[in-house]
Amino acid sequence: MKFGVISDIHGNKVALDAVLGDMPPVDGLLCAGDVVGYGPSPAECVDVLMERDVPTVMGNHDRAVARDTRFSFNELAQAGVKYSRKQLENRHIEWLGHLPDERRECDGYVKIVHGHPDDPDHYTRPHEFAPNLLRGEAVLILGHTHVQHTAEFAEGVVMNPGSVGQPRDGDPRAAYSVLDMETGEVEERRVEYDIEQVQQAIREAGLPDRLATRLAKGE
Repeated sequence: MKFGVISDIHGNKVALDAVLGDMPPVDGLLCAGDVVGYGPSPAECVDVLMERDVPTVMGNHDRAVARDTRFSFNELAQAGVKYSRKQLENRHIEWLGHLPDERRECDGYVKIVHGHPDDPDHYTRPHEFAPNLLRGEAVLILGHTHVQHTAEFAEGVVMNPGSVGQPRDGDPRAAYSVLDMETGEVEERRVEYDIEQVQQAIREAGLPDRLATRLAKGE
């Protein structure tokens, strides 16, 4: 079986559509959180995951929107949370609010968290990928940093598919990965999308201009 692995969509429906259109045939999707926040289309992104019944964990932006909490948010993040709460219907809020911090899939073969197995809000950078992150699973999926990276160890694989909607590794293309369950191999993939369309939508929504300009730089 193969799974498309996505994370940090952040309300960018144009990028999400590009990822889904580019993705090779897979048996399902897995999502490491932060479906909303920053971007102009939070409801549409939640709808896609709800309709596909995608196993998803709660990101810090998802939590902030669903539970009206804050995670040391700067002005950009706060603006995204406020906008998302206005755009989402009660059914979206309820779905986000019921997402778990951790989930195991494929009979425990895969574990998904947003930030770190011990702290959902910790940014687990690529240099922190290590065997001790694995707690019995063969594959650990992380998000949160918006940096695509995969590390293979004798104990298993630690991977971050990167960000669909707001990459921060210098590459503005939408990021995702494909996980082969039989071999344990991870294929990191990138796809171009219409960044200018999203930038225009961000500005029309009245969101901070920085959220638009950073998309073209992958930062």
